[in-house]
Amino acid sequence: MSRTPSAPTIPVSTVEWGPTRYEDARERQEELVRRRIAGEIGDTLVFTEHEPVFTIGLRGGADAHLVWDAEHLAREHIEVVKTNRGGDITYHGPGQIVGYPIVSLAARKDLHAYLRFLEHVLIHSLGSLGLAASRREAKTGIWLGHRKIAAIGVAVRRWVAYHGFALNVRPNLAHFGGIVPCGIGAADGSVTSMQAELDRPVDEAEVKRVLAAEFTTLWSQFVAGTR
Repeated sequence: MSRTPSAPTIPVSTVEWGPTRYEDARERQEELVRRRIAGEIGDTLVFTEHEPVFTIGLRGGADAHLVWDAEHLAREHIEVVKTNRGGDITYHGPGQIVGYPIVSLAARKDLHAYLRFLEHVLIHSLGSLGLAASRREAKTGIWLGHRKIAAIGVAVRRWVAYHGFALNVRPNLAHFGGIVPCGIGAADGSVTSMQAELDRPVDEAEVKRVLAAEFTTLWSQFVAGTR
């Protein structure tokens, strides 16, 4: 029986930034985007962990779905910033793995397909780590039933994509109470984490290793148009 040959692996560099303020990380992303457009670097997957912050995307207003007032935000040491990714409002904080792929879509100019690619990466990775995640009809992100475990939001400039995904490994889930995350009300679902679902400590380094491996494998298929 003949088999369709697999796509050759396309190198993707993985970079670890460690903990960052959101605004500092956004500036560093902008520089990587500039360099990727100029051909100075190849496709790159950045991992970071942000200090507590609510980020408001392009679909959000000045206080889009923000529940806590300024006093409560100050007490919890949470910043609020606007950003140029798609989507509404979300939370980033310690215990959450944020992935910023700085990648060229020139070989496949399809932003919708790229979003599906990111979903595949997260679903495959979580499956390898013991969680059966999936998409949810008319809802963004990655879900375990009605519990959201990862958010996705991207931007693109001259067909170089940036921003990316945030996977809840062991964040302070109480902080999600300060917003209506991505416009999802209590009747629509809740937010969860890997640690809450697995009921045990989770090795973040192992999660990043799996994410990076899945990203590289599926990226080759995406660029080749086989996924």
